[in-house]
Amino acid sequence: MTMSTLINFIVFICGAVVMSFEILGSRVLAPNFGNSIFVWGSLISVFLAGLSAGYYLGGKFADINPSAKKLALIIVIPGFLFLTFPLYGASVSDWIFMKDLGIRTGPLAASTALFFLPAVFLGAVSPYTARLVICSLHTSGSTIGKLYAVSTFGSIIGTLLTSFYLIAVAGVKTLILSLGGVLILISLPLLFLNLKCDLVERTKY
Repeated sequence: MTMSTLINFIVFICGAVVMSFEILGSRVLAPNFGNSIFVWGSLISVFLAGLSAGYYLGGKFADINPSAKKLALIIVIPGFLFLTFPLYGASVSDWIFMKDLGIRTGPLAASTALFFLPAVFLGAVSPYTARLVICSLHTSGSTIGKLYAVSTFGSIIGTLLTSFYLIAVAGVKTLILSLGGVLILISLPLLFLNLKCDLVERTKY
């Protein structure tokens, strides 16, 4: 597998994982908050906010000596959060539900507490990988476009697989643990890559 193929594969998987986790989030919140429009509105808003923050922070972090090992760390952190999610997910949801914050604020608070941080790290993957593989400014547009297209395609596949198939054959806990395991696995090859990419400034002012 070439470096470019590996990076595309990682971006695809992270795109699939984030949307799969969003679908599963509705099942996590359902026991306390139901499956109302407020729950889905909260989930979508929190994931979008997390991804937006991740795009921004991933781009900023990518300007500080980017490397494959740092990318691995960005992916491992949400993987660890998923693997430990059964230890805290239900408890956090129960605690927020007991605060009786209302049918709007309750699911929004629970969504923020449980899903915002993983979404931030997964959102950081695309801009960080883009910075790693861009070696000159004249290729940046096509590179960034391709990576975000691959990520979006992964999100579509993750959404369809989770909602149409995976939830029907496995429990929510098992699926979240599996997502964590997948993220850990795809981060491992990055630990052995000596990949650093410094942008070559070609434009003179």
